[in-house]
Amino acid sequence: MAKEQQPHWSDILKRRLVNSKKDERNEEEKKAEETELFTKYYTEWRGGKDKDESYKTIPRFYYRLPAEDEVLLQKLREESRAVFLQRKSRELLDNEELQNLWFLLDKHQVPPVSGEEAMISYEAYLQVGERAGPKCKKFFTARVYAKLLHNDPYGRISIMQFFNYVMRKVWLHQTRIGLSLYDVAGQGYLRESDLENYILELIPTLPQLDGLEKSFYSFYVCTAVRKFFFFLDPLRTGKIKIQDILACSFLDDLLELRDEELSKESQESNWFSAPSALRVYGQYLNLDKDHNGMLSKEELSRYGTATLTSVFLDRVFQEYLTYDGEMDYKTYLDFVLALENRKEPAALQYIFKLLDMENQGYLNVFSLNYFFRAIQEQMKLHGHEPVSFQDVKDEIFDMVKPKDPYKITLQDLVNSCQGDTVTSILIDLNGFWTYENREVLVANDNDNSNTADLDDT
Repeated sequence: MAKEQQPHWSDILKRRLVNSKKDERNEEEKKAEETELFTKYYTEWRGGKDKDESYKTIPRFYYRLPAEDEVLLQKLREESRAVFLQRKSRELLDNEELQNLWFLLDKHQVPPVSGEEAMISYEAYLQVGERAGPKCKKFFTARVYAKLLHNDPYGRISIMQFFNYVMRKVWLHQTRIGLSLYDVAGQGYLRESDLENYILELIPTLPQLDGLEKSFYSFYVCTAVRKFFFFLDPLRTGKIKIQDILACSFLDDLLELRDEELSKESQESNWFSAPSALRVYGQYLNLDKDHNGMLSKEELSRYGTATLTSVFLDRVFQEYLTYDGEMDYKTYLDFVLALENRKEPAALQYIFKLLDMENQGYLNVFSLNYFFRAIQEQMKLHGHEPVSFQDVKDEIFDMVKPKDPYKITLQDLVNSCQGDTVTSILIDLNGFWTYENREVLVANDNDNSNTADLDDT
C-alpha cells in the first residue's frame, strides 16, 4: 500500500492564513493586549519558580451568615455557637477552684502585713501560679503583677486586691457568656428583644424584685431596657455591643439587686430597682388623665414641676416618635432619662436635637432667643419682671466658651460641663429660676447648715 503523502508546511500555513478571521481590533485594543501580555510574562519571568504565593495562606476572615431559608445552616450555626460557649464556660474557674486559689494565696503570704492586708511577693506569686492549675495560668503573669503593684517597700502586692481582680475577670467572662447566649445573630451585639429576654429571665434571680407583680414584668423590662439603649445606642441602630454593656456600670446596678439587704437610699438612686420603676410608671399613669395609655402634649406639660415651656414640648412632639400626636411609654422613658440625666452626653444630645430646630449642628443667637422668649412669657404670667435676653445670652456664651464665638455645638456643651445648666435655662422656668437665684439658695443652705451645727452643740 502506498504511503500517504504529507502536506507541505507551506501549504498548511497558507490554509491557516486563508481560514483565519481578519483581526478587526483597532490599534488601541492591540496595544492594550500587548501591554497586558508583557506585564504577565515579565512578572512570571521576574518571579520564576519562587513566585510569591503567600496570598494563598491568608486565613479566611469572612463567613457569610445563613439566609432565612437556609434552615439547616442556621441550626448548625446555633449548635456550634452553643458548643463554643459551653467550652468557654468550662474554662472558667468554679467556686471550688476559686476557694482553692484563695487558700494557696493565703498559705504563701509574705510578712510583714501592710496595715490589715496580707501581701505576697513575686516569687511566692509564681509558686502559687504553678500550683493553682492550668485555668489560673493567665492570671499569674508579670503584667498582672505590675498592674497591682503600688507603693509597697518590699515590692509585694495585696492578696485581696489580686483575688478581687481574678473574681472580677471571672465574673466578666461569665456575664459575657451569659449575654452571648441571647445574641441570636451571633455577631457580638444584642437587639432590643434579645436584651428584653435576658432581663425577663434575670428577674427571678434578683431578691429585690420579689415583690413585683407578674403583670408589671413587661413594664419593668421596658423601663430597664430603655436605659441601656438610651445611653449605649446614641445612633438609634436598635442594637448594642455586648462589650459596651460589660464596660458600663448599668449591669452592676442591675445585679446589685441580688443584695437582699440593699439600703433604701441605694434602691431609690438605682434606676433598675422596684421603687424606681414603680415611681416612673406611676408618674406616667398620673399624667395620663384620659386613661388611653398615651400622653398628649397637654398631659406631658404637667411633668415634674409643670414648668417646661410649651415651645420645648412642641419640639418634643415634632422630633420624637409619637402615635397620632401622642406619646407612648417607651418614648416617655427616653424623655425622662434625658431630663433626669442632663449632665450626660446622651441626654444633652437628646435635648440639643430639640433646640437645633433647623438641624444645623449648632445653636446661634436666634435659637437661644427663640427658646428663651417662652421663659420670658412664663415669667410675665407669674407676675415677674422678664430678664433681658442679652444678659442671658452673654452668660450662656461665657459659660460654654464655644470654639466659634457665634455658635454653640453639642461638643461645646459637653466640653464645658455646663450643658445641664444651659439647657435648664432655655427649656424650664424652674431651672432658670434656680440658676438666677443660685447665690441666694447657696446662702440659705449655709445658714441652715450653721443652724444645724448650733443645734448639735
